[in-house]
Amino acid sequence: MAIVQTVALTKRYPGSAEAAVDGVDLETREGEFLVLLGPSGSGKTTVLRMIAGLEAPTEGEIRIGGRVVNHLSARERGIAMVFQSYALYPHLTVYKNIAFPLKAQRVPRGLHREKVERAAAMFGIGRLLDRKPRQLSGGERQRVALARALVRDPSVFLLDEPLSNLDAKLRATAREELQKFQKQIATTTIYVTHDQVEAMAMGDRVVIMSAGRVRQVGTPAQVYDDPADTFVATFLGSPPMNLLPRGDLLVGFRPEHFRPATPDGPAAARFSFRVELAEYLGAERLLYGRLEDRPDAQEVVSRLPSYLPAPAPGDTAAFGVAAEHLLFFDAGSGRRTDRRVKP
Repeated sequence: MAIVQTVALTKRYPGSAEAAVDGVDLETREGEFLVLLGPSGSGKTTVLRMIAGLEAPTEGEIRIGGRVVNHLSARERGIAMVFQSYALYPHLTVYKNIAFPLKAQRVPRGLHREKVERAAAMFGIGRLLDRKPRQLSGGERQRVALARALVRDPSVFLLDEPLSNLDAKLRATAREELQKFQKQIATTTIYVTHDQVEAMAMGDRVVIMSAGRVRQVGTPAQVYDDPADTFVATFLGSPPMNLLPRGDLLVGFRPEHFRPATPDGPAAARFSFRVELAEYLGAERLLYGRLEDRPDAQEVVSRLPSYLPAPAPGDTAAFGVAAEHLLFFDAGSGRRTDRRVKP
């Protein structure tokens, strides 16, 4: 295991006015599953590629196991990387694909079969060793790519959206298997994704990035329940957090906390909510509408369990939010603030 650390990591491309990665400071914990999450162009993959040694930083340091590795090649860094495309050799069998890194590392040939079979067994693909990649499903190819990474006994795993080519059902299964595998081997893992469900489900901690910068680092619960700014608040969650302007402040609350108000309920904020659209999603229902008692008729969303009675489109009802679920942000900077106003 090893700790990965970046210090003021920066990447600028020629001809671009903005830095692709702008002063990123990160530090993993040993054996941690750290997820880099952000929209396209946020810099998350560039950070991963610089850690891997596939791109050189313009400024800053990369340390793996306490050692500065900026000057080391990808092969010398003790890492293994799995890409979105899996990058399997189509003309080689599964066995030879998994064994390929051992040949590159000059591992004695007598040890190859033991290492390959152990890695294949961990991912349940031992029966596939004689097949070619074209004979495998997407999920099986993903397992081969992971086994090929594991066989190197790396100190750090770097995963760049390895599940994005799988269908929804297989993706959920693969996500579960990948989590179990990572906990079993306890190898420090950095995982890049744009999918917030993957990030929240898999990460011990989540690093949220935007425009080349880190916006917040925390556990899934921390970044969801206590977002550092309006970007995190609206990027996480589907639908995103409701934000109401109140002068130089914004008042935020999650759709699941915006519920029908009762006369004796503890709601700190009460609104007249006119429902315009309802979406039935099985276990829950989403209500889209406007606040009739606000001069700007602010658009908001409510998420309710389907078993609860709810107003129909065209109806107006009293809705409220409990005090503990109200968050406040500076309207100019978007940062969280301790200042409070009445919603």
